[in-house]
Amino acid sequence: MYAIVEIAGQQFKVAKDQKVYVHRLNAKTGSKISFDNVLLMDDGKNVTVGAPAIANASVEAKVVKHLKDDKVIVFKKKRRKGYRVKNGHRQALTEILIESFGKSAKKAAKATAPKEAAKPAAKKPAPVKDANEDLAKKTVADLKAMAKEAGISGYTSMKKAELIAALTA
Repeated sequence: MYAIVEIAGQQFKVAKDQKVYVHRLNAKTGSKISFDNVLLMDDGKNVTVGAPAIANASVEAKVVKHLKDDKVIVFKKKRRKGYRVKNGHRQALTEILIESFGKSAKKAAKATAPKEAAKPAAKKPAPVKDANEDLAKKTVADLKAMAKEAGISGYTSMKKAELIAALTA
């Protein structure tokens, strides 16, 4: 049995009792963590593929330790220019032990929660009762905000005079 799960922005193929090195996780050593973004799960008989993730699936793991990877030398050079830079880098990693595959309580609660009621119907644009003189004193940003509230389309590319004309119509 194995699964493909997304951990810290990367996808890993994991199996039970497997140790995996992932980018540093914000969890204490010895704590248990759960990964809900399971992309594929194979139990030996059938393969379940998510679209993009499998609903109600999770992978539980235990943080074994935090460590640093081997040093990688980064050497930059431009020939005939006298430019040479040497840097080293050690990636911060977390070693985790995959304990089990199971159902996700968080996703199960989301799946069983009733969907919200449909959004109320959009209001009809109300005509602006301000006089042209009052609108002329307002800034373009204020006029655009009023046009957005009134439901006028294309207000973002209108000039001030066009906005006033649209609001008074």
